[in-house]
Amino acid sequence: MTDLSADILEGADQIASFIYGSPKKRSKVYHLADKAKLPVFRMGAIICARKSTILQWIADQEKVA
Repeated sequence: MTDLSADILEGADQIASFIYGSPKKRSKVYHLADKAKLPVFRMGAIICARKSTILQWIADQEKVA
């Protein structure tokens, strides 16, 4: 069984830190999420993402580029 807690990013700050290296970039996370480009989901009001899904999404973006 996989420990999901190790794969889940909770909140735009954590997602921004994972992708951009800084929680200050959280507005970019919200922008991408609103445009339906960033693979995120919500747990109530909190925006969340899986690290593994984001890494795959980035790899897919690199293939297209």
